[in-house]
Amino acid sequence: MSVPCICTTLRSASRRMIAFYDETIAPVGVNIAQFSLMRSIARVEPVTLTALGRRVELDRSTIGRNVRVLEKMGLVALGRGEDQREATVTLTEAGHKVLEDGAPLWDGAQKSLDDRLGVEFMRQLHVALDSL
Repeated sequence: MSVPCICTTLRSASRRMIAFYDETIAPVGVNIAQFSLMRSIARVEPVTLTALGRRVELDRSTIGRNVRVLEKMGLVALGRGEDQREATVTLTEAGHKVLEDGAPLWDGAQKSLDDRLGVEFMRQLHVALDSL
């Protein structure tokens, strides 16, 4: 094989990006996966776990586990939806505070990458990755 495997390259880049963002967002007490999930919740809260899973492209059981961790941290609250069988999730006051405090850190990480890689390259990268 003369062409590098794009899957391997993307996985490696993903690990480096996650480590970079985890380090950046660590001062607010969550990792980037938790912060991103909380941002998704904040955009549409209250949201059912099923709808949240579709939104972030994770299966229902994975979303349930991740939300329970945030609930134990006091960052989200679970409730019942219109259909009593379906759980809904909202951010708590502490969860909103984490997003508020983390936003400048996240913005700084974004700016750092824009400065390092160039705004136009970052735009093209978004377009390319969104097309997958």
